Amino acid sequence: MSNAPSDQPQRGHFHLVDLFAGPGGLDLAAEILNIPSIGIEWDDDAVATRLAAGLPTEPGDVRLFGPGNPGFEDCNVLAGGPPCQTFSIAGSGSGRKALDLVTGFIHRMHAWYEREKAGKRGETWEDIQQALDKLDDVRTGLVLQPLRWVFEAMLRPRHGRETPEPFEVIVLEQVPAVIEVWHEYEKVLRAVGYKTYAKVFHTEQYGVPQTRRRAVLVARYDEFPKHFLSATHQQYRKGAAPVEGLFAGGRGAWVSMENALDDVYKHVDEADRRAVPFCVVSNYGSGGDPKARGRRVSDQPSATITGKWKRNRIVSADSRETEMERLSNEEAGVFQSFPYRYPWRGNDQAQQIGNAVPPRFGVHVLSAALALDPPGDDVWERLLCWRPKQAEEDDPATAGAETPA
Repeated sequence: MSNAPSDQPQRGHFHLVDLFAGPGGLDLAAEILNIPSIGIEWDDDAVATRLAAGLPTEPGDVRLFGPGNPGFEDCNVLAGGPPCQTFSIAGSGSGRKALDLVTGFIHRMHAWYEREKAGKRGETWEDIQQALDKLDDVRTGLVLQPLRWVFEAMLRPRHGRETPEPFEVIVLEQVPAVIEVWHEYEKVLRAVGYKTYAKVFHTEQYGVPQTRRRAVLVARYDEFPKHFLSATHQQYRKGAAPVEGLFAGGRGAWVSMENALDDVYKHVDEADRRAVPFCVVSNYGSGGDPKARGRRVSDQPSATITGKWKRNRIVSADSRETEMERLSNEEAGVFQSFPYRYPWRGNDQAQQIGNAVPPRFGVHVLSAALALDPPGDDVWERLLCWRPKQAEEDDPATAGAETPA
């Protein structure tokens, strides 16, 4: 079922800039929706992956760019997933301790914007940036860079324009702990005219074959629909079997690892088929016990694909627990909802995969944020069968190989 005719005029109106774009999960979602995008990314390995995927990219540090730079003049949608290491449960935790500090910076930035708008003198953005650079972990302050872009777009004309043009839509995502930061964002965004919506979402409720929680903030000038970003699949609960067919609210069963791989095998002839059933044994402890390794059987969604997923063991799902080959890049990418042959490049591809926005979730978020029709089967077919626009120049047999350090 195609939904292109009804929303194509509106779809063509948007142009997205993706801060901290990583290997391209959100940009791929935009491409699937036929929305132009450009991503800013500083990591050379992620840039290599993006370029192999044919995604427009501006290499460099987000702090050195702004909406007034050439190349961003047509962008009216601001998106971003700032680095999450200091906010992540698996990280040092310094970001969580700094939430009050970050909140203070958010309101300092709002005060800076109001002074600039009124033509008054006072603390400048350079003063604020210098203070941010003095934080114990500078990555913590990067979560504030999207807000700087928002305010600069509202204060100064972009390259080649005569008057300031605010971003029409803002889409930000992070680990769940950052929802408190997004709520503070909401206060200042509402004060400058935006309508906002922030919530922690479960990605398996949007067809991603993985349980992953993400804090999402969407801001726009128009009102939000009553049922904004409604779930399409049921939530996974430990020990519960999937409900076949549709249940309350028209939601389908969550997608298992087996389901996701079966979909690939139907469309990708060269895929290496994995024997099922299998069990993924996590490298992490469960329930506070480091010896109690978490387990997911292949008829369940994958556990969260972190940057350390290569450490997880794969065993047969029987009493013998025979060791099997560990997940490949292609399989881990599929559990993140990337196409099977997504061209991962550079070093530490596992970290790239683990850090990425699941494209399928990205399609849902962008469709809702931009008020497009809900994605139909044709959209998911394009994602499943996606290939880079330009033919691969290297040997397909080595396309997934790691680049030597």
